[in-house]
Amino acid sequence: MFGRRTKGPRRGDLTAFIDEGSEMEGRYTFRGTVMLNGKFKGEISSGDTLIIGERAVVEADVRAGRVTVSGEVTGNLRATERVELKRTARVYGDVEAPIVVVEEGVVFEGHCRMVKPTPVTEVAAVRDLAVVPLKR
Repeated sequence: MFGRRTKGPRRGDLTAFIDEGSEMEGRYTFRGTVMLNGKFKGEISSGDTLIIGERAVVEADVRAGRVTVSGEVTGNLRATERVELKRTARVYGDVEAPIVVVEEGVVFEGHCRMVKPTPVTEVAAVRDLAVVPLKR
């Protein structure tokens, strides 16, 4: 309370929580770590962490640094660092990340592509929500 102030959230700190009583539609961008347990339809983009909870129903293309899914996602998941599909996850779409973790019990209908980690300059651009062409 009376300590020094820091600039922005620290990695891993929860910066927003969207509970199961919420329904949102559109384009959602954020910094920090967001826990989504409600309904969302549209597009989600961030260079940071998105946690899709067990009660979440998401119809969206998702681009983030890290994505953890325990609920339902219809749409593509793309992460610059990792995607984790927990045992209760239901994913209907493609997954792309350097690291993909799939627990036993996951329902997954789509393609999985594990890519090389993104160079630091491209990660920084994604965190600033800039469009960065991928080098192939």
